Amino acid sequence: MKFEGKSVIVTGASSGMGYEIALEFAKEGAVVIAVARRAERLEELAKSAEGFAGKILPYAGDISSQAVNEGMIEFALKECGKLDILVNNAGVLDEFKPIGEVTNELWDKVMAVNITGPMYAIRKAIQVMETQEDGGNIVNIASIGGICGCRAGAAYTTSKHALVGLTKNTAYMYAKKKIRCNVICPGGVETEVMNGQQMSQMGIERVMSGLDSTLPQGKPKDIASTVLFLASENAAFMNGAVIVIDGGVSCN
Repeated sequence: MKFEGKSVIVTGASSGMGYEIALEFAKEGAVVIAVARRAERLEELAKSAEGFAGKILPYAGDISSQAVNEGMIEFALKECGKLDILVNNAGVLDEFKPIGEVTNELWDKVMAVNITGPMYAIRKAIQVMETQEDGGNIVNIASIGGICGCRAGAAYTTSKHALVGLTKNTAYMYAKKKIRCNVICPGGVETEVMNGQQMSQMGIERVMSGLDSTLPQGKPKDIASTVLFLASENAAFMNGAVIVIDGGVSCN
């Protein structure tokens, strides 16, 4: 029960990595505020955690909204009296479109969810955590597109590079206040978003060019286990770290 009594927020919790991350925290005793747009999926998630040492509390909302990001933190404070851990997992893809095909609408949508939303959440969380005796812990989910990005879409790549940069800046600026901030950069993971993603023809050709197609995809639990490690005392000296979990894809 590494997280017994801990207050945790997980965004993008209605499916994929966020769903698994929320469950794993609840198994370890945490009270998890699970955030996503689909309220019915969050209710299913909460029922899945019945009987666990911890519990899951649904909080429905669009993570691109400032009000939702601040509201979920206020909800955690109301329910638990504190915020120990924030996991910014929610994200959207961009059809792997290169910059010449990116519309203003697509750019704005990707930035709103992938970087502006996390900024709202981190800003509010920091304001809470810096008043807490034990500080707090933030784990962001970026992508190997945030450290490489030649094959990914332009908007997505930009947003994930920005999230890596925001992580490092936050880690350094608040280290003396017992606040840690790290980022995970997954490669291909078997999730609803990836399986349903549509690519432009140019996107397909660019993504697959030169890649070893026999490399396996990861599982949501591969990411969840690393999130829990970074949020635990076992990673107490890790701050500003960029953790790549991609089965070796970025080495190719």
